[in-house]
Amino acid sequence: MRKKVILACSQCLNRNYSTMKNVAQHSERLEMKKFCKTCNTHTLHRETK
Repeated sequence: MRKKVILACSQCLNRNYSTMKNVAQHSERLEMKKFCKTCNTHTLHRETK
């Protein structure tokens, strides 16, 4: 079963991206390095609640 998750920038806390994740295989929070438009750099984005 897949679940929609929202990714937020770790520096400015802006919610920029949304993606799907498989809850059965990955129970921990998702972390990706993505481009933040407000910071204008590539930063670590973490899954929000």
